[in-house]
Amino acid sequence: MPLSPHRSASGAAVSALEETYERILRRNPGEPEFHQAVREVLDALVPVLDARPELADAKVVERITEPERQIIFRVPWTDDSGEIHVNRGFRVEFNGVLGPYKGGLRFHPSVNLGIMKFLSFEQVFKNALTGLSLGGGKGGSDFDPHGRSDAEVMRFCQSFMTELHRHLGEHTDVPAGDIGVGTREIGYLFGQYRRLTNRWEAGVLTGKGPGWGGSAGRPEATGYGNVLFTAEMLRLIGEDYEGRQVLVSGSGNVAIHTVEKAQSLGANVITVSDSGGYVVDEKGIDVALLRQVKEVERGRVSDYAEARGSSARYVPGGSVWDVPADIAFPSATQNELDADAAATLVRNGVKAVSEGANMPATPEAVRLFREAGVAFGPGKAANAGGVATSGLEMRQNAGRESWTFEQVENELARIMRSVHEEVYATAERYGAPGDYVLGANIAGFERVTEAVLAQGLI
Repeated sequence: MPLSPHRSASGAAVSALEETYERILRRNPGEPEFHQAVREVLDALVPVLDARPELADAKVVERITEPERQIIFRVPWTDDSGEIHVNRGFRVEFNGVLGPYKGGLRFHPSVNLGIMKFLSFEQVFKNALTGLSLGGGKGGSDFDPHGRSDAEVMRFCQSFMTELHRHLGEHTDVPAGDIGVGTREIGYLFGQYRRLTNRWEAGVLTGKGPGWGGSAGRPEATGYGNVLFTAEMLRLIGEDYEGRQVLVSGSGNVAIHTVEKAQSLGANVITVSDSGGYVVDEKGIDVALLRQVKEVERGRVSDYAEARGSSARYVPGGSVWDVPADIAFPSATQNELDADAAATLVRNGVKAVSEGANMPATPEAVRLFREAGVAFGPGKAANAGGVATSGLEMRQNAGRESWTFEQVENELARIMRSVHEEVYATAERYGAPGDYVLGANIAGFERVTEAVLAQGLI
């Protein structure tokens, strides 16, 4: 591997985890994102297995790194001209010891089994950190909704749900949205589920429209939650958002609400990006205009720059992380922030980096941040607000209730403070105060492990 050394670790703990990792590599070839996610967790577990060798005998690590169920299926559909297309659908139900499998559906050409396993494995620990009764899963398809008509998206969603519905249920598996799956897609999926099952089972999908079982605050939750988690990190180093220059990558739902929340706390957010390039807006990103361009017109950030005028500069290609700032929120996609970008951010004096996307920083980038003493919020803790609010939506559905935005936002803030406290305390307990990566992985692992041991050989 080798695993990172830990001052209290014995050779036995390191050796056991290295053997486990090598076995995972052999059994899951060609899945680098899954390998990366597993390695980060195993690296953090060295001191845990050193302190609790009985976990190795119980094969806990082997059991929680193997998905409980992996579902792959064909999704045939017709476009508006009548041409037949065939996509591939996935649902990985990774671990359900804490509750029904919970995690989003992603519709994007990059989707494959390895990506789904990485995302669902991360989801297990993220969901555990919320303190809610949620297992971990993830799913999706290599279907690309971009440029498709509403009718085409509807026909695809109906075909996708025709197969997936038999694996779902409010006590079994509860998907939500992710990249390429918003309220429109959730509506089509829910309609087909209801049609097939003859049940109005609101708790079977989250991210629904607010008029038919959805929760206020769900679209905002991931971005808002990350900003709130980072506020706690900043507080412990004597900092806050007031007057700080902030970078955000991406320009989708998570990015937009990250911008909105950070600005409400006094920050000056100066960037957003997409696959073509990024915008630097010295006056601060205009959230209303960004929403108009991205959500209504379905345009690009270059269109935002053109509409914004002289304060905004569009940079095609390049790296958004070249822009000097105090705080950075990578909120686009996995492995978008590499070692070179991390080194640039450190040279420019960044104080905090927190992951809005899932695993957007490479392992080398994370190592540089940790070595430089930058407060670094790993995604499984920092962006847990989305799934936490999905859990709140499930609670409202179970009680046939509808909470106000203020109720949801207050509960989200409480959960994110709790996540931060648990992660920080766990890192401190293992002799690494301020190491949120170590704390998040161990805290999530410990909660899952206790349930695994309590439920027998499963």
